[in-house]
Amino acid sequence: MNTRRHQLRGLLTAALIGLSTLAQASIGPAEKPDLKLGFIKLTDMAPLAVAWEQGYFLDEGLFVELEAQANWKVLLDRVITGELDGAHMLAGQPLGASIGYGTQANIITAFSMDLNGNAITVSNAVWDTMKPHLEMDGDKPAHPISASALKPAVEQSLSKGERFRMGMVFPVSTHNYELRYWLAAGGLNPGFYAPQRGDTSGTLQADVHLSVTPPPQMPATMEAGTIQGYCVGEPWNQQAVFKGIGVPVITDYEIWPNNPEKVFGVTETWAEKHPNTHLRLLRALIRAAYWLDENDNANRQEAVELLSRSSYVGADKDVIANSMTGTFEYEKGDVREVPDFNVFFRYHATYPYPSDAIWYLTQMRRWGQIPDAKPDDWYMQTAARVYRGDLYAQAAQSLIDDGVMNASDFPDFGAENFERPYQGELIDGVPFTPREPNAYIERFDIGLKGTETP
Repeated sequence: MNTRRHQLRGLLTAALIGLSTLAQASIGPAEKPDLKLGFIKLTDMAPLAVAWEQGYFLDEGLFVELEAQANWKVLLDRVITGELDGAHMLAGQPLGASIGYGTQANIITAFSMDLNGNAITVSNAVWDTMKPHLEMDGDKPAHPISASALKPAVEQSLSKGERFRMGMVFPVSTHNYELRYWLAAGGLNPGFYAPQRGDTSGTLQADVHLSVTPPPQMPATMEAGTIQGYCVGEPWNQQAVFKGIGVPVITDYEIWPNNPEKVFGVTETWAEKHPNTHLRLLRALIRAAYWLDENDNANRQEAVELLSRSSYVGADKDVIANSMTGTFEYEKGDVREVPDFNVFFRYHATYPYPSDAIWYLTQMRRWGQIPDAKPDDWYMQTAARVYRGDLYAQAAQSLIDDGVMNASDFPDFGAENFERPYQGELIDGVPFTPREPNAYIERFDIGLKGTETP
């Protein structure tokens, strides 16, 4: 891929010089045209791959190298040190870094990469224990499946003096919070973090012990018996089905329809030093996200083809297609229509709504990563500092002004745009009230609230 990039550069530089570059009147040339961007091998890195393959980066005068990273920590560290200019990030990473959980760094995001896209998978042995406790819809389990059906498997482990273990990808990942949310909604305590006591395991008082496993390693780790299940993005749930080693029991769309998932993150210092470059990156990514959802996902099969390449996700086409093209396979042969399993643009998916940030912050507080109570204003201010809708609006407006996209494609930039629209109810029925984060936290039966500390 890099060789091709350098070949194209010489040919296209001359063309770009003579071209009436898009948004040239409102956005100046990129201060740093040569960029290295990081990603993890998951299907939701697709906007980066599409922006490269469709030439959207080049349209902006950007010469981009996309580089897969070993894990989320390495990715974040390399953005902070400047080895990467920006990266595909967990939505909680800019927030966690900005509040000093794990790593202290001012990371911002002005682009939400996708909605949904995760699932929770259990091993075949655990599924066999769960299945007799499920409600059936004919000869298939009724969905959504409650974590209460997992209790017999957890109790079985405890009776043997063993911990019941599940994997998630990073302490501030959507996967961690979705898995915790599902477990707690079913009456299982996923444990607490106690950073003020030096305990960052997240397993205090846990019925189910959660640990970090890099996404591509999830199936093999479960097959080896190190964990009994996991929450991860695609294609690593469908991989378990194809390998015959596990069963996805619930998607995150069933936990919370149209939940925020990944973002594109840069350091605040980088964004301030390279404002034109940043805006041009955002323009390319917005166009890529639009392409992915255009005409009712008409381009998804082409996206599957490119994501299957080793330079991107490197999984079998059939595995990637199982979720990217609007279906999802649970138990082998139980294929169901899930048209919104991966959403990249529709429902204003790309806009970084403050409510997204506030939900993550409430979960950090609920499970002890934020050890002390914070006033509602703190949640609002933190969200506004990290999730930069103002920058998104500037990039999007320039696309509208250029005639590349329509105003109807985006939120009304004259409005407040605080709360993400088109979201359904959370699985436990607890209403999310982003303007009253502390009241929201108080409603949970399991989790810290008020001035409680773990």
